[in-house]
Amino acid sequence: MTQVIACIDGIGERAEAVCDTASWASRTLNAPMQLIHVLDKREYPTEPASLSGAIGLGARESLLDELSSLDEQRGKLAREQGRLMLQAALERAQKDQAVTPTTCQRHSDLISTLEEMQPETRLLVLGKGEHGDLLGGHLEPAIRALHRPILVTDRALRSPKKFLLAYDGSACSRKALDMVATSPLLKSATCELIYIGPATFDIRKEMDEAQNTLQTQGFQVNTQVLAGEPEEIILQQAMATGAELLVMGAYGHSRIRQLLVGSTTSTILRRCAIPLLLLR
Repeated sequence: MTQVIACIDGIGERAEAVCDTASWASRTLNAPMQLIHVLDKREYPTEPASLSGAIGLGARESLLDELSSLDEQRGKLAREQGRLMLQAALERAQKDQAVTPTTCQRHSDLISTLEEMQPETRLLVLGKGEHGDLLGGHLEPAIRALHRPILVTDRALRSPKKFLLAYDGSACSRKALDMVATSPLLKSATCELIYIGPATFDIRKEMDEAQNTLQTQGFQVNTQVLAGEPEEIILQQAMATGAELLVMGAYGHSRIRQLLVGSTTSTILRRCAIPLLLLR
């Protein structure tokens, strides 16, 4: 059974936004929701670091015991904090009527945990911070490692009325288009479908076919073919159209691919003022 997975890594508005967005997605997709918190084993190791040779022989044993005790206390406090965060998020999800919400706490690393859970993941919801940071900088590795839809948000997203879909005609973007068309997640929203490039006959035909794919599934669609740098045009149109969500294929073979490879991933996340849904 596939689930909506929500990563909870703190308290406050970001965690609430992730929880509320995942609850909406869970209801809309009629999919169970799981809230996860990963205690990074690199920050909270189960074994104390080796200090052999760093301190004098006489003091070594007692100091190692003390350091081990402190590490154990830090680990216990971190686990308890995570447990409380998950409990608060669970209560919020239950109030939001998410489908059978559950919690999970792991002592591992985030990417390995998400890869392990990938077969049962229908949608992954992650939170981003004020400057586009996410879960200790794990966003790009997560996008590269996972082959599931990823929704990145810094605000609660509930039943968006309009979304912007960046389309380039590549196999990846056609797959993203089909995923949007056949999923109930955005069924009630208007689609602003844009292509960035020359307005040739073939491109117009491609856009007509893409528009027809969505309209056949009941979407209201507005299309535009625009010239300019993809990153700038996408960000401008996200604001100009009043879209509440930006939808893109995560990887392709066109200029749009450059947006999601390397450092420009963090750039578009930092500058985009609305949530971002990446489809693989």
